[in-house]
Amino acid sequence: MLSHLQKLITLLLIVAAGGWLLYFRSSAPWLALGGCLLIALGHSGFLAIEFLASRHLSRKESAPRVSAKELLRAWLGESWTAPQVFCWRQPFRAQAIADQLAPPAPLQGQRGVVFVHGFFCNRGFWTPWLKRLQGGKHAFVALSLEPPFGSIDDYAPQIDAAVQRVTQASGMAPLLVCHSMGGLAVRAWLKHMKAEARVHHVVTLGSPHRGTWLARFGLSHNSLQMRRQSDWLAELDRGMPAHRHALFSCWYSNSDNIVFPVSTATLPGADNRLLRGAGHVQLAFLPQVMDATLALLDDNTARP
Repeated sequence: MLSHLQKLITLLLIVAAGGWLLYFRSSAPWLALGGCLLIALGHSGFLAIEFLASRHLSRKESAPRVSAKELLRAWLGESWTAPQVFCWRQPFRAQAIADQLAPPAPLQGQRGVVFVHGFFCNRGFWTPWLKRLQGGKHAFVALSLEPPFGSIDDYAPQIDAAVQRVTQASGMAPLLVCHSMGGLAVRAWLKHMKAEARVHHVVTLGSPHRGTWLARFGLSHNSLQMRRQSDWLAELDRGMPAHRHALFSCWYSNSDNIVFPVSTATLPGADNRLLRGAGHVQLAFLPQVMDATLALLDDNTARP
């Protein structure tokens, strides 16, 4: 469903930009070029508004305040990365790399990984990660959560099935890697299924663990759940053991344009890792994030 929607949006943008260019190219070349660029790069304007809101609402946070240079770097990085995800990988390449569960790779005794995407995303989000693992020794499954605008609680059975498949293929508890809302979906699964013993470690990338200010503009069920101080978030941690967050590593940025204020992407007791000057989508594809996360697949020490 989401793939078809994003295909439609992408094709409409291409038609609009191309149509504008063709219509005005003879009579007003500069207008033709300017309008085409405005349509093609209009997302950068919306991103700029998000970054400015993030900076303003995070000004009282204890995390290092984002500098103008860092904000510019994050805006440029997000403007480059987001279209690759939402206009190419997810709508057109979501199934380009299949889940890896069968011999000759992966091998028994080699830890596997489950990838859980965020809001308005599908498994195509993880394509650069899957390329790194493809043909290697580690089992992996990348989910496409359905329905895309339903309750976060409804994703628990899908996550549970993926964890079972990777565990059976590898013989080991898997690593879970989650972007944005995916981190909340995994936390809900852990709670509902009481599944701590079935997981080696959970890595979240820009997940709104304490909600996000921007969710106030969302109307879907899962958007409402991600609002700051929502009843759903309060219930998520109610009755949970204090040691649970030690299972998590939480990457977050002081210039996240979707999950802000800054501290909302952290968990008390987790290994919270700050990255400066990275946008929300860009954060998931930075080499240091990918390298440190995938290194956990070869870490056979006992989990916290």
